[in-house]
Amino acid sequence: MSQDALYEIRDDRFHNLIAGSARLEELYSGCRWSEGPVWFSDLNCLLWSDIPNERMMRWVPDGGVSVFRAASNYVNGNTRDRQGRLVSCEHGGRRVTRTEPDGRITVLADKYQGKRLNSPNDVVVRSDGSIWFTDPSYGIMSDYEGHKAEPEQQSRNVYRIDAGTGEVEAVATDFIQPNGLAFSPNEKQLYIADSGSSNHDVPRHIRVFDVIDDRTLADKGYFCSIDTGNPDGFRFDISGNLWSSAADGIHCFAPDGTLLGKIKVPQTVSNLTFGGPKKNRLFITATQSVYTIYTTTNGAQYP
Repeated sequence: MSQDALYEIRDDRFHNLIAGSARLEELYSGCRWSEGPVWFSDLNCLLWSDIPNERMMRWVPDGGVSVFRAASNYVNGNTRDRQGRLVSCEHGGRRVTRTEPDGRITVLADKYQGKRLNSPNDVVVRSDGSIWFTDPSYGIMSDYEGHKAEPEQQSRNVYRIDAGTGEVEAVATDFIQPNGLAFSPNEKQLYIADSGSSNHDVPRHIRVFDVIDDRTLADKGYFCSIDTGNPDGFRFDISGNLWSSAADGIHCFAPDGTLLGKIKVPQTVSNLTFGGPKKNRLFITATQSVYTIYTTTNGAQYP
């Protein structure tokens, strides 16, 4: 793929974030819907979910791809907590779980106000240890990415799990389908994607909220809109630029919401993460495949 075909420059600032000699590499193909990439620096590997195939995969540099976990319970989004443990959103179990160092699975949340969650989708951990996750209904809409069922929650919410008490509280309740989420590098804002336009006639946007007293959200409105497809997963670099998934690749937005440019990807992108020893390498889950490309910036320091 030529540089002209790979990059779409919308603002000259994008030149400072991309390497002209970098190339988009396909690491693996054979998924049905790849999602939830998470980088393990200490283990030098990438994990991701292949939701319909009900498995999690692992890529190791010079070691190739292997199955990390089969019968994954339709895991979608993944992250690491501050102790380095894997935290995952399960469509099949309609729950958020943590994988302990000995391999045991600990359930962190599966109900709110006595009723089952819809299908937890994406998850992030704040520096205070609190866990924040989105709960759209995609995993119960059919048997393709989970188990078809009627929702028990009246709305599709964003939740916070308290690090000390384990209490689950709804922090945002007015989304159509909340999806990807990420904190700004200083953790003063939480950004949340609404992918409701996948089955509703609504905007394709990412919203921003101020974080008040470390636990509540104050709505600051729309941050940006995706012009091709829907926003799904996204991450920040150390300068506060937001790198979002889209139907035609990765869209990069400046801290003021300006679209700086795009990295074009042959398949619809679901999610991404920064990784590698210097966190300057984007790992991209896109429909059937996982891609990677080097940048000239570094990812914000997610665990």
